[in-house]
Amino acid sequence: MSSLPLNANDSANDSDKAPAPEESRYFNRELSWLAFNGRVLDEAMNARYPMLERLRFLSISGNNLDEFMMIRVAGLVGQVQRGIDRPSIDGRSPSQQLRAINDELQTLSDNQQMVWRELRDLLAQAQIHIADERRVSHDAHEWLKEFFLEEILPVITPQALDPAHPFPFVSNGGLGLLFTLERDSDGEQIIEMILIPPALPRFVRVPDESANGEAIYISIGSLITRFASFLFPGFTVLGDGLFRVLRDSDIEIEEEAEDLARTFRSAIQRRRKGRVIQLEMEEDFEPIAEQILVEQLGIHNAAVIRTDGIIGVNGLAEIVEEDRPDLKFDSYSPRYPERVLEHDGDCFSAIREKDIIIHHPYESFEVVVDFIRQAAADPDVVAIKQTLYRAGNQSAVINALIAAAEEGKSVTAVVELKARFDEEQNLMWASKLERAGVQVIYGFLDWKTHAKMAVVVRREDDGFRTYCHFGTGNYHPVTAKIYTDLSFFTASPALGRDAAKVFNFITGYVEPENMEMLAIAPLNLREEIYANIDHEIANARQGLPAAIWMKCNQITDEAMIDRLYAASEAGVEIELMVRGICCLRPGIARLSENIRVKSIIGRFLEHSRIYAFANGAALPNAKAKVFIASADLMERNLDRRIETLIPVENRTVHDQVLQQVLLANLLDSEQSWWLHSDGSYSRVESGPKPFNCHRYFMTNPSLSGRGGALKSEDVPKLALKQVAEGEVGASLDTGAAA
Repeated sequence: MSSLPLNANDSANDSDKAPAPEESRYFNRELSWLAFNGRVLDEAMNARYPMLERLRFLSISGNNLDEFMMIRVAGLVGQVQRGIDRPSIDGRSPSQQLRAINDELQTLSDNQQMVWRELRDLLAQAQIHIADERRVSHDAHEWLKEFFLEEILPVITPQALDPAHPFPFVSNGGLGLLFTLERDSDGEQIIEMILIPPALPRFVRVPDESANGEAIYISIGSLITRFASFLFPGFTVLGDGLFRVLRDSDIEIEEEAEDLARTFRSAIQRRRKGRVIQLEMEEDFEPIAEQILVEQLGIHNAAVIRTDGIIGVNGLAEIVEEDRPDLKFDSYSPRYPERVLEHDGDCFSAIREKDIIIHHPYESFEVVVDFIRQAAADPDVVAIKQTLYRAGNQSAVINALIAAAEEGKSVTAVVELKARFDEEQNLMWASKLERAGVQVIYGFLDWKTHAKMAVVVRREDDGFRTYCHFGTGNYHPVTAKIYTDLSFFTASPALGRDAAKVFNFITGYVEPENMEMLAIAPLNLREEIYANIDHEIANARQGLPAAIWMKCNQITDEAMIDRLYAASEAGVEIELMVRGICCLRPGIARLSENIRVKSIIGRFLEHSRIYAFANGAALPNAKAKVFIASADLMERNLDRRIETLIPVENRTVHDQVLQQVLLANLLDSEQSWWLHSDGSYSRVESGPKPFNCHRYFMTNPSLSGRGGALKSEDVPKLALKQVAEGEVGASLDTGAAA
């Protein structure tokens, strides 16, 4: 069971009722996110997936939920406590949202535990036993005891909870055990706490020789409990309970911060000590121990979740690493772009010949790293400028920038310190870059620099030439293997000039004028999208073909949603592929009846942002206006971040993005969900000929190909057939029926 924090006066106000869902033009952002995480969890129940991949989805759903609690719920709790009544997009107060979240959270938590029990049994049939005490043989027990005494006992510290021993600080995400003990000599009862250091594994694997060839995992909590007698000699253990704490993890920065790096280091320290927002504990937790825990943590206004299942679902990610390829997706190696190989690996020669689009993770992220590496080693390169939002903990891109600086190049790196949960990593990279001689810029205090850009200025026979990389995803070597993103390389002089102005804006606050191709947030990106929507509205009113295809991660901006509603009312056919949060309500008569929304959840995480407008002919067509972007359609992206919207005008790249990426996403029927007008989602029915866009890109030639324009036979035959039969761009009624 669970409960979410509410102000006492708030919860007692029976008149404080949320508006009926059908009364709102919009879905609630938080409830839409919970629905998204429900779809992620549903993949853990997908019988078509190998078992360890299903376990991975379960752990992802747990990690997602943790972040939701630490950021979104914590924010709402803070608003309630400060008396802020600002309504959400659907008209709910913060307290109304917390009550609605509580209802959904209970279901989601129960479903996680249900899936966990099912997967645990299925994995046991495959000889992977998780926290299964019955599988521990005598040899395994002896090994575990030795491991405990040598590896665990030296690093844990039991602490009595009484007036002489101050209650210890429990860190964010911290696991702990409470033991109720009775002293053998006099029968006195005491309570002891053990905080489990984060450096310890969540699960301990018994070696094969001690497990009769089976994989046996024991949770760290079970292991400590099993050998508690070594911790408490002279005592009898009467009871024990495992708990876990989540804290408010949002970071607020003072507007007048003089040293942004120092300010963020202090803020990160404060985050570790944020107020408790959730306490997770075992269902049979000893009542007296629970009372002490609740009082000392001050969690009267926090969510309390009791479970008879696993504490900390996210920790199951450790077991996913078990060496059982038969229980995982077939391994996949991304292709290196053929266009670059045709030029003997010379990125600049390939880009100079023609613009290139790269589709990750199907095509290797290594080409992006090579772009910077070659710039570092090329004596004709004079300058490199790059934005860094999330670079990961083993970044070849960072090392390439350092190498360039050490070679005497002028290197500028815009390191975003406000990338949530990557702040410490980015601070570390910033320090390392500065020591190498890189000019490090932190950007704006109020705005995040979320654009993904790299610029290389090279001296050539006819003067200086600028080579640009624009991405929809981060310069992160790990996520580039699992996120679907686009990398666009160009030597367009106009885009080069625009990119230089964007960097000058970030580094020197010089607001760009006379931009030739790029639109940037927060200056004019919103207006550029508006203008293209309005153009489709005008075409529809003139009786011309009018359609919009959009692919992004979230749609939450009220004004943008209203613009799409206006387009629907005018007769524009709108297809939206929104992986996560969608506050737009499709399928409402005289409002959004021409809008369909689908979400793709599968092996890879759909992350690219693509916006396409028919421009007077049926989509897909050669004259359509196509953009790639770093921005989702959220207020923060449009108004409070530095983002880029890049027009794709090269014919080859234009057709690849429109007729391959967007069309394949529209046609996917194996991993897709329809969003309905009541806010519910249902799986798209695959029909007799299911189409999986991830599998398609894994098994078909790369987007970069050999540089030639697309021909009709390059587009999936299924796609051509469905376009011809009007199944793409059909009315919402058709979509709902599907």
